Amino acid sequence: MFSRRTLLIAAVVVLAAVNIIFLSVSSRNLSPNYDSGNLGMSLAGPLQNAVVQSVRFCRQTWQHYFALVDTAEENQRLQQALRESRGQIARMAEVELANQRLRALLGFYKGVGTRSMAAQVIARDPTPWFRTVIVDKGRTDGLQKGMPVVVPEGVVGQVVAISDGYARVLLITDPNNAVDALVQRSRARGIVSGGPDGACQFKYVLRKEDVRLGDHLVTSGLDRVFPKGLRVGMVSGLVRRHAGIFQEVAVSPAVDFDKLEEVLVVLTSPASPQDAPES
Repeated sequence: MFSRRTLLIAAVVVLAAVNIIFLSVSSRNLSPNYDSGNLGMSLAGPLQNAVVQSVRFCRQTWQHYFALVDTAEENQRLQQALRESRGQIARMAEVELANQRLRALLGFYKGVGTRSMAAQVIARDPTPWFRTVIVDKGRTDGLQKGMPVVVPEGVVGQVVAISDGYARVLLITDPNNAVDALVQRSRARGIVSGGPDGACQFKYVLRKEDVRLGDHLVTSGLDRVFPKGLRVGMVSGLVRRHAGIFQEVAVSPAVDFDKLEEVLVVLTSPASPQDAPES
């Protein structure tokens, strides 16, 4: 089957050919009579007009077709440029956010008062039995097992495994971890360890101690691992039974571990304990 464009071109060619033949025959058969000339023009005029209109229509259609093709190509180029611009804007925004986090980490580094090293979180433990992350610094960078890991928001965890270029950090939300902490307001002491659903527990707090919902917990520095005064979390649940020695205290960690990207590894032992300013 022929396309519409092919049939249209063929029709124009046929009309042009018929017009030429008709004019040729008419010119040979015309007499000097003026009326005969008028008759020939009367017959040839409509046919010529049809040919001219057809040619004009074909030319306009052809030009319109190429204009549409150019417009479609330009539209594709603009869409590609828009996609590239959006990608570049997203990358620039991500770089700016990373710079903000690093500036905050640098400011916190200056306040820690000990030799530290920034590291990037590159992986998380996919198993439900351990709550750990992998950072991109290791033995060749000066890291050792047992070093504390922190961020400006508070305590992250502790280095538990190490290779030349990487280290595994056990988060404080893991039940195997433990941080000696105290209530910043009342100075009540206990041990913070991991609990269910990503929360923590403040264990071994005597029932007589003054602990309230909303109290902030900070590191005590007595475990000789974490510098004193770093935020650990906030008391989010409290049960003080009539019987028993200890209270049951639930703690929400100060750090949002789902959004953890950069950390600070403390390379030296904590300085002599000093009370942190209360907030």
